Amino acid sequence: MRISMHYDAQLDFVNRLLHNFHIHTTIINSAYQEIPEFDLGLRRMIYNETDYKKLFTNTPPMIQSNTIYRIQDPFFCNYICIQLPDPGKPPCYLFIGPYSTREITKHLLLNLAERLTLSPQKFNELQKFYTSLIMISDEDALFSLTTTLGEYLWGDLENFTVETIDNRLSDNTEPITSRFDMPDTEDAFFAMENLEKRYEAENLLIHAISQGLVHKAEMALTSNSFLTLEQRVPDPVRNIKNYCIIMNTLLRKGAEQGSVHPIHIDSLSSRFARKIEQITTPEGGTALQKEMIHKYCLLVKNHSMKGFSLLVQKVVTRIDSDLTADLSLKTQAQLLNVNASYLSTLFKKETGMTLTDYVNKKRMENAVFLLNSTNMQIQNIAQYCGIPDVNYFTKIFKKYIGKTPKEYRGEIS
Repeated sequence: MRISMHYDAQLDFVNRLLHNFHIHTTIINSAYQEIPEFDLGLRRMIYNETDYKKLFTNTPPMIQSNTIYRIQDPFFCNYICIQLPDPGKPPCYLFIGPYSTREITKHLLLNLAERLTLSPQKFNELQKFYTSLIMISDEDALFSLTTTLGEYLWGDLENFTVETIDNRLSDNTEPITSRFDMPDTEDAFFAMENLEKRYEAENLLIHAISQGLVHKAEMALTSNSFLTLEQRVPDPVRNIKNYCIIMNTLLRKGAEQGSVHPIHIDSLSSRFARKIEQITTPEGGTALQKEMIHKYCLLVKNHSMKGFSLLVQKVVTRIDSDLTADLSLKTQAQLLNVNASYLSTLFKKETGMTLTDYVNKKRMENAVFLLNSTNMQIQNIAQYCGIPDVNYFTKIFKKYIGKTPKEYRGEIS
């Protein structure tokens, strides 16, 4: 939404700069009939229908002129808000965000979904939203940009204040060092030899991940070739972050070679990309590398479709992607436009179990996870596992786990 003011050029520059870093900005004119979804539609997703104009009419009394606000909402989202000066006209507001400053784990989202009594379908939408939400580990850099804008808008640091609104629920780049600054032919030869060894170690790591072999992957990681990556910048924390970014890319490749569907690879890779930017010490980076290896190997073991036909791969991917969907043999066959009997025979031949058994196995694994990691009621857990009938859920759970959900929870509490 465009506005025309004396600081329009500066505002456009800030907007373009933030968009280059994938940080969302919204300019809201309170006089307009339609208020844009400044939260990328999060509240509409949660509440089905949200009157953003009504929501925003409660905000201006809180947002005063000559003030920069750092806002933390109940949904793990952060914003920076400024009332733009334009005397005599309805106020305009610049919203920067939403963005997060921490990793939004599945456990946090489950607790949020439980507090908001969201349906399993809404929870799936919520997960997709937070997977795409930008995470900023250094919020101070972003805030420095907005205070610079504030100085331009109001003339001097003494002319405006900074306030924090906490609505949370309880719970300069150094120059790159040249990598081939070699004084003679002998050094150049050794540099080339080390580079070849490093690529060999990387290929061993990729292969180990593709097989889900943790021990071999760790051996590849700790090999001398892998440990001799050049220090590209003087900052050791930035170096370990860069190293982890490279590793994340290699591990993605390994999982891909292990026939894991991209939907699972992308989810894990995005989670580690956020964790990498939260590294504060070299030791923390080293610990994260080990975690990455273990998690990627586990991903291959749990989601590899190696040896499966394209048809069975599509079925498995749909099951893993949404356990709350209609996953019956009849529906799967209709969606894929194949004969149900043929699909049933092919699925059992390639996976070693019937489609129904596979679905129930995955649902019970999810049920165990929810029982271990949340305080959700068993009725709600049944719904999140795609079985609304709690009695039938209990029957299936006992068949696979050997005890009822209530008995299982009693043993772990």
